[in-house]
Amino acid sequence: MTSLIRIVDLHKSFGTLEVLKGVDLELAKGECVSIIGPSGSGKTTLLRCVNFLERPTRGEIWVDGQRIGRKETSGGLRDLSDREMARERAEIGFVFQRFNLFPHLSARDNVALAPRRVRGIGRPEARDLADEMLRKVGLGHKLEEYPERLSGGQQQRVAIARVLAMQPKVILFDEPTSALDPELVGEVLSVMRALAEEGRTMMIVTHEIRFAGDVSDRVVFMDEGRIVEQGPPLEVLRQPKHERTRSFLKKILDRTD
Repeated sequence: MTSLIRIVDLHKSFGTLEVLKGVDLELAKGECVSIIGPSGSGKTTLLRCVNFLERPTRGEIWVDGQRIGRKETSGGLRDLSDREMARERAEIGFVFQRFNLFPHLSARDNVALAPRRVRGIGRPEARDLADEMLRKVGLGHKLEEYPERLSGGQQQRVAIARVLAMQPKVILFDEPTSALDPELVGEVLSVMRALAEEGRTMMIVTHEIRFAGDVSDRVVFMDEGRIVEQGPPLEVLRQPKHERTRSFLKKILDRTD
């Protein structure tokens, strides 16, 4: 299958700390890939580089055949302007750990804002689109509620609706349930599961190992800035080849049993 996302020899350093040490990864259109691994392994940094929230130190990222963050000119490669970068980011949805909703806007207006400002959609159409996306995530009855009146799970579902309203080519999820109380995790995972079943292209950084096994086409295990192992969920999660993967999974699964 043709790759929708292609990551080539990706490196990222913060000062003298090298966080990503040469990551190569491809995702096909419609593929759901979960990225697991210990804290500090580079998972979130990898996602943030794909969306160019972090500028890679070295390497290339391509989305649907387009190099992200840089453009070829007659004089060679140049960095994109902020406006050009905003247009590229519109194709790459990002769901954060913390919901990043505007507290002074209703759920509907939080979802409608980006389609209006980035896509140039008119106010009535944006409101209709927001209503549709909020209904899709089970919040059709909360259109006019403000974030402070929503539970954490509801706020995260508004954040997912906001991403869906932009109709991105890929959705990146950065531990979307880590800020939630345990009883609210299921409602967010249910929405994500439905999106995977629709055939959305998704990269999910998660500590929900069983969910990753259920919903993913492929699981990637990272450690110390590198991909250690990847493959079908049954293979990686139940019969991992690498000792580091086995050690990590044993600790995580023992903790959740």
